[in-house]
Amino acid sequence: MLLQILCLLWAPFVIFLQGRSVLCKETKFPNRLTKPPSPSDFLDKLMGRTSGYDARIRPNFKGPPVNVTCNIFINSFGSITETTMDYRLNVFLRQQWNDPRLAYKEYPDDSLDLDPSMLDSIWKPDLFFANEKGANFHEVTTDNKLLRIFQNGNVLYSIRLTLTLSCPMDLKNFPMDSQTCTMQLESFGYTMNDLIFEWLDVGAVQVADDLMLPQFVLKEEKGLGYCTKHYNTGKFTCIEVKFYLERQMGYYLIQMYIPSLLTVILSWVSFWINMDAAPARVGLGITTVLTMTTQSSGSRASLPKVSYVKAIDIWMAVCLLFVFAALLEYAAVNFVSRQHKEFFRLKKQLKEQKQQQRTVTGDGKVKGNIMSGNNAPHGNAAQQCSACAREEELAQQGFLLQSYGLALTAGSAEMDATPIFADLPPGLGFYEIRRRFVERAKRIDTVSRAVFPMSFLLFNVLYWLTYKVLRHEDLQATV
Repeated sequence: MLLQILCLLWAPFVIFLQGRSVLCKETKFPNRLTKPPSPSDFLDKLMGRTSGYDARIRPNFKGPPVNVTCNIFINSFGSITETTMDYRLNVFLRQQWNDPRLAYKEYPDDSLDLDPSMLDSIWKPDLFFANEKGANFHEVTTDNKLLRIFQNGNVLYSIRLTLTLSCPMDLKNFPMDSQTCTMQLESFGYTMNDLIFEWLDVGAVQVADDLMLPQFVLKEEKGLGYCTKHYNTGKFTCIEVKFYLERQMGYYLIQMYIPSLLTVILSWVSFWINMDAAPARVGLGITTVLTMTTQSSGSRASLPKVSYVKAIDIWMAVCLLFVFAALLEYAAVNFVSRQHKEFFRLKKQLKEQKQQQRTVTGDGKVKGNIMSGNNAPHGNAAQQCSACAREEELAQQGFLLQSYGLALTAGSAEMDATPIFADLPPGLGFYEIRRRFVERAKRIDTVSRAVFPMSFLLFNVLYWLTYKVLRHEDLQATV
């Protein structure tokens, strides 16, 4: 009896457990049906052959244009070459656009990072750099490319590039110049009816924190804008960024300006050397001239052959002019100090000529009494012409001395009237005249000791004020 009662109580409990297990099995079965597909199956369904996706057709075909948002990250910036007027940089180029055909809901992840080989399976913008001279991809250790697809159909495409871009430069203020280099991103085959490039609203151009340039300072502000191109094939989208570069002249100050400045100062040492030490002064003058010529040639070696005058050209030309003028100054000093010899030589020559004229005149009178009357006029005319020609020759030789205030005839009225002998007694000796010429030559050296440094100082004030202050402010206002 007790056993029957227990069986009756146990039977409902067993039926309840069996029904619960069946219910659990039924509830677990639908979960097995909603299991996400494998990545391979998902990609084949999304962009494979069976998906119907055609990479040859742009998104929104025959509809509104595709908006591609671009931004760049600069890894390195350098190799700015003046001779070829270009610059080299390494960048990450990132492009983002929306392709509704790639939107998905079957996969739980918000985005998918795909292998670069999948780039051949999707449509990509035909972007190129309009001012490019050369470019290359990076494939070490694998292709430096990134492809990311989002659930809403947005596509992010990033690639690492090394570019050589043209940069027309204005070198009139070189080496105190500032340059503006551009980068232009343009569509090659799609007109603005199909494709439009835009800069990212925030962080369109980013620069590495440790980026340093050897000669330039890259300013923080970047000029972002549009450069839409109009060709006979249509209107093509184009965006550009301007990099503002300011040259640091430390290298040129050490290698060009200071050496040339010291060379000019060295040429002034000859003003304190005795004028009789001709080998020393001539050697110093020629050495400084050749040094300046070499420095001037070296400053132009790394620059293009432009038709206008640069700031460094003006500096080198003026320095060469000062050095050459110092050499000519000694030539003038040496010439003036030796003029007393020429003075007495011409004076002696004139005295001998007068004696010859007196002798010829006396002989002519004696011969005139013997000779017939027909020949006398002819002989006197010949003698007069010969004497006139000689006097004219001596006058030409003594013209330079007369310009110094000296006369050739001692004791004459002309000699007494000359400025240099106005306060001297008559019968001035050789050594006194020589002393006067030497003092005049020394006076040239004395004046040069003050005139040359003051003139060069004035040039420096005008030069640096013009190029470092006035023109620099003009460039800042233009930028």
